[in-house]
Amino acid sequence: MIDFDPGTAAPTKGTSQRNGGDLVVETLEALGAKTVFGIPGQHALGLFDAMGRGNLHFVSSRVENNSAFAADGYSRATGEVGVLFLSTGPGALTSLAGLQEAYATGVPMVVVASQIPLDGLGARRKGMLHQLDDQKASAANVTKSQRLIQHASGIPSAIQDAWTEAISSPQGPVWLEIPQNVLLDPIMVPPVEDALAEAADNPPRVELIREAVKWLSTAERPAIIAGGGTRRGRAEKSLLSIAGKLRAPVICTPGGNGAFPWNHELSLQSWIEDRHMTDLLEDADVLIVIGSSLGEVTSNYFTFEPRGRIIQIDAEPRVLESNSPGLGIRADAGQALAALDKALQAAPGIEPDWHGVTPETLVKESLAKVRERLESQDLGKELKFMADIREAVPADMQTFWDMTIAAYWGWSCWDARDGQFHSAQGAGGLGYGFPAAIGGAVGLETLGKPGRVLAVSGDGSSMYSISELATAKQHNVPVTWLIVDDGGYGILREYMVGAFGKATATELARPDFVKLAEAFGVPATKVAPEDVGDALKAGFAADGPNVVVVETLLRMFSPTHLDS
Repeated sequence: MIDFDPGTAAPTKGTSQRNGGDLVVETLEALGAKTVFGIPGQHALGLFDAMGRGNLHFVSSRVENNSAFAADGYSRATGEVGVLFLSTGPGALTSLAGLQEAYATGVPMVVVASQIPLDGLGARRKGMLHQLDDQKASAANVTKSQRLIQHASGIPSAIQDAWTEAISSPQGPVWLEIPQNVLLDPIMVPPVEDALAEAADNPPRVELIREAVKWLSTAERPAIIAGGGTRRGRAEKSLLSIAGKLRAPVICTPGGNGAFPWNHELSLQSWIEDRHMTDLLEDADVLIVIGSSLGEVTSNYFTFEPRGRIIQIDAEPRVLESNSPGLGIRADAGQALAALDKALQAAPGIEPDWHGVTPETLVKESLAKVRERLESQDLGKELKFMADIREAVPADMQTFWDMTIAAYWGWSCWDARDGQFHSAQGAGGLGYGFPAAIGGAVGLETLGKPGRVLAVSGDGSSMYSISELATAKQHNVPVTWLIVDDGGYGILREYMVGAFGKATATELARPDFVKLAEAFGVPATKVAPEDVGDALKAGFAADGPNVVVVETLLRMFSPTHLDS
């Protein structure tokens, strides 16, 4: 090991002298962190030197954006805080698209970025390597808050505060940056022995719950939209109870997929983009919206025009009434639904009546209409392909989906069963699936719950993260990566042909994915679409990472928001 003398930044012999980096590592360990993702950098060497004296497991990605995706996947798979170490300047900036996904989806992360030495900060341009005018300002759009730590004694408290903020609803990534000399300089601060971070309480206001109960007690046609906040708030049990008491149909958004049992008699599943579902939700006289802004996808591309009243629950106040007026309840979804469930126990209700039809029959009929629409569109290959994947994937396996046509199908048709469905629908950036799956698998192993995970990408999105085959091989991560190769940006091709009659700049030259994976030492196979199930099962039974490639052109179901 080499170290740098903080005065000259010149290499010196290894030393056991504690530095600011040790305080970072010690505080994170005291808070419960076990795994860190990132890439070393010159200004962060003090931090990485300290890791050699600690117990954190480091997973080195090949691109910082993928490190952010991996920390995101770790958090989603485990429910723990993801931790990301970044180098200064280009390294920090390269992570931002990954952090945008975590911020949009409410994934708790603590991001520690290095910074140039203190005497280079400010208005002067000293010409230091990686220097930015204001590095933390670059992260302002993709993190909950940003802090610059200017002295070593402030490190433990700053990290503890950042951890607390990350896990407090609305959850999300928090940015810290520490100058090179603060990480490197010898310190007098004693080792960190304990640190405590507890999520800030975010309960609903009593009068708002009381008003919501009034609305629901007289509702004839209550319905529920379960968004991603339902899962983040661990509100599934309360949601199931409330739906049962109200006999309210429940539909899940892509982010909320898995929040409600797929085959429950009140489950509209996740066909949120179908006009039959939009019509049903518009007809509700009281609609409970949990952890969703009623944004682009959930509103069927802003064609949703509710005729009833809306009760909207969200931890993020900026979300409330952002697209439709209603009774806005700013609260953590778990706390809000628990309070609503308790209040509904004593509330007299009325028998639900959807114009002479029971809600259970309405759900069954609505799902049948969706199936009938799909079957009329010559989508047999697509339906079988998704069904074959679902049949091959064990019930408890977690899956990570990139922005690709298979994932767009998954948003609507994927039954998560006992596993979890994770996708990049929050920000919609390419390249999420594989690195997030690596982080998820590492996280499960870290918690003593080892298990294989599945990543699904297209040929275009896979090239964003192809270098992470090296990461998966280096750490022998149990990830099966399904790459659906349709020769280009398939969904953009479809959009452009639909809008303009032809596609421009959507076709791509691709590598031989099988040979490329094998060059990394990762086993790979190419199969026909009808053989995808057997190939996945073989991959799931293997050790370490593997790749399954399917060359096929999948089509999307017709967009119902354009019918009118």
